[in-house]
Order: sequence, then structure tokens, then C-alpha cells
Amino acid sequence: MKIHKVTNIEQFVTKILPKQPQNNKSIVESIIKNVQKNGDSSIKKYEKKFTGAKLSSLRVSKSEIKNAYSKISKNELSALRLAKARVEKTEFSIKNIFKDKKINHDGIKILKKFIPIQSTGCYIPGGLARYPSSVIMSVVPAKVAGVKRIVVVSPPNSNGKIDPLTIVAADICGATEIYKTGGVQSIAALSYGTKSILKVDKIVGPGGAFVTLAKSLVNDNTGIDMLAGPTELGIISDNSVNPEFLALDLISQAEHSSDTFCYLITNSEKIAKLVNEKISKLLPTIQRKELVTSSLSKNGFIAVCKNNSDMINLANSLAPEHLQIMTKNPKSISSKITTAGLVLLGNYSPSSASDYILGSNHILPTNGFGKIRGSLSVMDFIKINTEVIASKSSLSKISKHLDTLTTSEGLPNHYEAVRGRL
Repeated sequence: MKIHKVTNIEQFVTKILPKQPQNNKSIVESIIKNVQKNGDSSIKKYEKKFTGAKLSSLRVSKSEIKNAYSKISKNELSALRLAKARVEKTEFSIKNIFKDKKINHDGIKILKKFIPIQSTGCYIPGGLARYPSSVIMSVVPAKVAGVKRIVVVSPPNSNGKIDPLTIVAADICGATEIYKTGGVQSIAALSYGTKSILKVDKIVGPGGAFVTLAKSLVNDNTGIDMLAGPTELGIISDNSVNPEFLALDLISQAEHSSDTFCYLITNSEKIAKLVNEKISKLLPTIQRKELVTSSLSKNGFIAVCKNNSDMINLANSLAPEHLQIMTKNPKSISSKITTAGLVLLGNYSPSSASDYILGSNHILPTNGFGKIRGSLSVMDFIKINTEVIASKSSLSKISKHLDTLTTSEGLPNHYEAVRGRL
């Protein structure tokens, strides 16, 4: 990984942020338009092209779901259930905050109700790895919120099958439909609908660069949670940390794909050099080393800052998806972090563990979206419904002020609709 001495944070951030290839957008737009026009046949065509799968049916059948259970071990099922239970506990604690609220303004009654959206599509990545953990992170919050229709889409392998762990996770978490399609074509199907896959109200879930771009492009037609992918990991550390921990954590997130964005921010030149040395020693011995090497060499870096204040400012400017703070006093730094999707404190809270079973959600904002939102949660599947009841007497009390405001805005018929009742 390249080591940079950072003196001007703004200039460094502008230079270091990954740039998306310009032709990606035209490719994604073409696939979306094709699915809009040709529906299921277009999806099957793209699955054959990208995965080699020849699909007769897109939906995973009940017998396929039943068969998936026979393909996984008791330990795998137990681990899925534990991860589900922990995320469920977290999401129920959030949902319990939302209580219906009544407000009275001189006889005008306003009721604020928290109700679930009606349908959602959960994108589950595949291809380079399998992600039953992403099923748990997306389906459980929707189920806790009370969403009636929860659709899971995930790319099949060359035999036209979805990973059995992904199917089982979807089943135990409460998905109502599972479909064998991934990539841009699945996002288009969820947004615009096909004969097999009815459109949904909101699309959630992580994905690579093409899926993330597709979500962005369909957002004028269908709600999305956020831009979630490719993976980002930032680490803030001082010289108190075991450099091997830092190296292992950077490698763990870099193994997702070659376009992940993983970096270390430190105030210690010694730590910067030691971490680089550890990574170089580990790379020849690890699995998925080609992906990790490509990612860290292309996008990874180590930034050496003058002091804690510069480390904090750089992290807030980069707004990483995951931010690990591994310093002598991590809480003093975390209190000043405002833009990370998820903050993990101390030497024993690695992002890799949070991806699975700590009870937090691993669907997190990337591409700077941490500046405006946090992880996926039950809140993404709940909307505020407002009911208002006014009486003749309550309208009469505010009539004069309504006349003033509607006149000042040049909308006289607004007031006439009130005056006619009085």
C-alpha cells in the first residue's frame, strides 16, 4: 500500500477518492432499458451472459427451498439463527421507539402513525462469494417493521442455482419470494416489474459498482435505501496497536472485490511502515490473495497525519462505510466522528465480526452517504402517516391568518376553499 504524508486534507481527499469508469453508466442504462422493454426474457438473457445459467423459471420453488435445508450443516443453520436473533433484537429495540403520537392545536387534531411500507426488494450479492449474512441484514429489519411482501433476488451459479445458505437464510428470516437473478437486471426487474417479478416500493441491499449505480439510476421510479457498495474500511490508529491486527483487518475487507476502498489513517510513521511490512508478509499465504492484492494496490493507502485532529478531519472527509478506531483512547476520537456509516471501537471490534454476528447491520452507506445516514434498519421500512381532523370552529379561529398567508402567496382560491365552509 502507498504511504502518504498528509498536509492538505482537502486536496488529498480529492486526489485519493476512487473514480468510477465513465462507460459504466451507459452499460447500466442499456441493461435497465432492455429489462423494461423485454422483461423476463431479457433477465434470462443477461443471466446466461453473465453467469452462464440457462433458466426456465426465475422464482425459487418450495421444493428448492426444502431441498436447500438438506444441503447445509447443523452448524451453519445454528449460526444463521444466532445472527438472525441478534439483528432481530437490535431492530425490535429501535421499532419500540416509534409510538403513535396525538397532537392538539386548539381543536385541530393531528395523529402521527408509524406504518410499514408495503413491499421491498432485497438485493443479495453473489458471484465472488456468497452472502447469507446480507439476507439477514436486509430481510430481518423489513420483517420486524411489518412489511408484507419481502422479495429476495440473488445471482445464480452457472447451473442456475442460488447458494443453499442464501435460500435458507431468506426462508428463516421471512422472505415471501426468492428469485434467481442478480446484477443490474435484477434491480431493473424490482423497479419496473416483469411478468414473474412484480415491482416493489423500495430496493435495499449492498452490491458492487454496477448494482450500486443501477440503484441510483432507478431511484426516480423506486425508492432505495442508499448507495451501499463497493466495501469501504477506514482505520484510525496510533502506535499503541498491534500492526498485525491492522493488516488482518485491511485484508479482511479487501477480499470482497478488487474495487474495495480500504485504508489506514495514523499519526505514526512507524506503524505505517510496520503495517505495510505485515501485509507484504501475509499476502503470499492468504486465500483470495489476487483480489486482496488488486484492491490494496489499486485503491488502498496509508495516510500519515500530524496529529489526532488531522486524523479525525480526514476520516470525516472520507466518510467511510466502516471506521475502526484503534487507539489508546478510542472514545475521545469517536465523539468527534460524524460521517462514518459504522464506528467500531477498540482492538476487539473488527469490522469482519460486525459483518456477521455482533448484532449491528452490515448494510451501510458508501460513496460519502455516511454524511447523511447510518446503517440499514427498521426505520428504512417504516413511514410516518399523518391524519388531520379540523372542525368548523377551529378553522374559524385561524381564518384571518389563512387569509393573510394565502393572499401573500398569491393563491386566493386556497382561502376561498376555507371561507366557503365558514
